[in-house]
Parts: sequence; C-alpha cells; structure tokens
Amino acid sequence: MIVGRNTEIAEMKSLLEDKRPHLLMLTGRRRVGKTFLINEVYKHHLVFSFTGTKDGLIGNQLRKFDGKLKEYSSKRLRYDVSKNWYEAFVQLKKMLQAPRRSKRKRVVFFDEFPWINSHNSQFFNEFSYWWNDWASLQNIVVVISGSATAWMINKVINDRGGMHNRVTRRIHLSPFTLAETRAYVKRINPRLSDYNILELYMCMGGIPLYLSQIKPGESPSQSIYNSCFKKTGLLHNEFNDLYASLFENHEKHLAVIRLLAAKWSGLTRTTIASQSGLGNGGGLTKVLSELESCHFILQTPAYGTQKKGSVYRLADEYSRFYLSFIEGNRYTHQRNWLAFQSTSKQFIAWQGYAFENICIKHASIIKKELGISGILSETYSYYQRGTKQQKGLQIDLLIDRSDKAINLCEVKFYNKPIKPSLALSDTLRHKRSLFIEQTQTRKAVFTTLISTFGIETTNSVMPDVDTEVTLSTLFELSFFD
Repeated sequence: MIVGRNTEIAEMKSLLEDKRPHLLMLTGRRRVGKTFLINEVYKHHLVFSFTGTKDGLIGNQLRKFDGKLKEYSSKRLRYDVSKNWYEAFVQLKKMLQAPRRSKRKRVVFFDEFPWINSHNSQFFNEFSYWWNDWASLQNIVVVISGSATAWMINKVINDRGGMHNRVTRRIHLSPFTLAETRAYVKRINPRLSDYNILELYMCMGGIPLYLSQIKPGESPSQSIYNSCFKKTGLLHNEFNDLYASLFENHEKHLAVIRLLAAKWSGLTRTTIASQSGLGNGGGLTKVLSELESCHFILQTPAYGTQKKGSVYRLADEYSRFYLSFIEGNRYTHQRNWLAFQSTSKQFIAWQGYAFENICIKHASIIKKELGISGILSETYSYYQRGTKQQKGLQIDLLIDRSDKAINLCEVKFYNKPIKPSLALSDTLRHKRSLFIEQTQTRKAVFTTLISTFGIETTNSVMPDVDTEVTLSTLFELSFFD
C-alpha cells in the first residue's frame, strides 16, 4: 500500500480518465519511490515497461528491450531482432497495435530514461519520433522517469528539437515529510514514538527505501547501527553510489556536498566557489542547480540582502550523517555506537543542528501552527558578523510576513521539556533586541520557540517566548515549504 503521495496519485489517475494522450515525466532522487508509485497506480493499465541500464552498451539495451517486448506481448506475435532504436520502436508500435479485449487506457513506462540514452545510441531521437509520429495520436499514457532530474529537465523539458513542449504533465517526487515518515515507519515498527522516528529521520531522511531497512522490535539505535555501520547494511556504502548514479562529473557535486557538510549554518555561493575550486561561473551554477533539484541542498535567502547573499545548506540527512559518522567506519561494534550516542557531546550537538535543518524544511507546517499559512510570507536566514563594538547575531529561520510582522525562530533539541530559566529568557530577549537594532525594522518582532517537547510548565519564570511549536506539530501535515 502507498503511503502519502495523495496529490501525485490524484494527478496520475486523472490522466487515465482524460481522453487525450499524455506524456508524463516523473522525476525524483534515487530511492525515493518513483518506480513503486508508477507500478502501484498504473498496475492494471501497464502494457509495457522497460528499465535502462546504467552505462549499458546499445546492443545490451536492445536485447533487453526485445526481451521485454516478448514478455508483455501475445505469444502469437513474432518479433525481429532490433538492430537499432528505430527498429525497436517499430516493434513496440507493432505490439501496441495488436488486437486486444480491454478498452482501458494503456500505460507505457520507460524507467531510468537517461540510462537508456547511452552514448551515440540515438535513443532520444527515435523516442521523439515515435511519440510525435504515432504515440501522441493514441489513447495512451507514456511515462518517462529518471533519478537524474537535471538531465531530464535539460534534455527533455528544455529540448529545442522534437521534444519541445511535448511533455503534458510533470511530477517531482520529494522525500517523505515527518508525517509521511511516521505513517510509513508505524507499519513496520508500531511501537516507535514520534521522538524515535525523528531520530531515524535525522540519519536516513524521508527516503522510503532507507526507512524500509527498519525492523519490527528494533530501537532507533539498533536500526541505525544495522543499516549504516554493518558492512552488509544498505546505507553502509550507499553514499559511494548515490551521487555517481545521478550526476555526470559527480566529483564536482561531492566537493560541494563535503564543503556544506562541514558548515551547519551553510555557505554563500561566493564562499563555495572559492573553497571548492569550481570557480564562480556557469559550472558552479549547474552543480548547485542539479543538487537543489534533487533535494540534496536547499537555498535560503539572506534577510535584507540581494540573492547573492543566499545561503546554501546541505539538506540531505543521510549524506550529512554518512560524512559525520559512517565514513571511516569508526563504530565496528554496536556497543561502540551506543556508547558514543549516549556520552558524546559531538553527537548531541549534531542532533541539535540536524533538528534545526529539519525545521527549516518543514517551514510550511510551522507557519500553519502559527496561524499565518494564509498570509504571504517568506523564510530567510540572518547573519551579522560581530565587531569590537557589537556582538554578532545568527538566526537560521526567520519568517518575514506581509502583515508587518516577523517571527524569529529559536530551535532547541532536547529529549525532555525545556526548563524555564532567566538565562534562556535573557538570551531570547537579547537576540530580538539586537535584530531590531541591526535591521532597524519597523515590523512587530515575535520570538517563536521550536522544540521537541516544549517548555516545562512550572511556577518558575517563563522565557521571553511569544509562540511555541513542538515536535507533535511537525508531524501533523505532509508538505514541504
């Protein structure tokens, strides 16, 4: 059964009810569930499906294609061996034109579309001809899918040849939100609490295949150790294949990822350019755009500056966890990992930053809880370097609203409710005052505390907080900002 994806499913089903032919492009990063979604939604309509092979030679791809034709077609039909992609599409057309009993709309699925288009194969040109000459006139849905989102956009959407403006629908499949992750994980291990699921999300993100490694009766620590630190675990070496499978010249992408992994608060484009050695030209623009399109990084505009002040953050939870703890395999025994988790200040600090990133990605849910989802607003980061005369200030999540108000969000990760204290109250009050002083804003400035379990209710002094958002709120909805 499919978890979440309600909007995508509704759109996919609408294509079956429409009498017009459709070319659907489905994108999304590796392991996010694209193939599963297609096979589940269209399982009663799928009449042909073919998956490309990475770095596959044209002869090998054609043999597999011919094999799929025989698998899906009537035994009475005979096919010649395809010597090229033109002949392969002639054979596909022959299969689809064969008499059939059902009048339901048919679906033809090309999975890992970029991989089929091997060097000098002419696959893309022949696919374009097949769609324009025949398929676009049939009662059919043709689905093309691929993890290399940037390739799909550049080669298909931005094509100036035969595929220009031919895609009729586009769907991009995002990782699960916390709410969708809870729905998925609870089917595997129903005993886990929201806090437990957050611990898993910090390490695996909302990637369905990663989360499928969880087993019933395991604690989060056990699941993380078994999938990440055991040599047989899926996530032990996943990082080595992840970027190579998605991007050409992936070493450039990895250079950016490693830079951002070392800086929780993110880096500006100028800093990335100087420290990565990629320069500040079109090459870096391409790398950043491709990483952003696959949800590996996110761009947060800097408050009060132009776009050049935007900050790029590493958004992929697994990549950051891998580079922080898995790489080098320091935890060869489960007891070492458990001891590190429970005693290391480094790990506790890492959890705090990881929670902060998750809150930034779930900003839309935070806005809903604050009652401002219907108000035009933008999310920003704010950073002011300190001087001899004045302390510096960093705010990682700031919500600037059109109703002349600003929310300064303070994110705190604890395994229990926060105890009110004068120190916390003074810190929050000072940040608010310093922000008003530095920006000279005339808007009302509110302090919002985002934490796992909220503020402990006692008779003690309450911190200087206007609104609160807790972990339970972040699990309520299932969409990203």
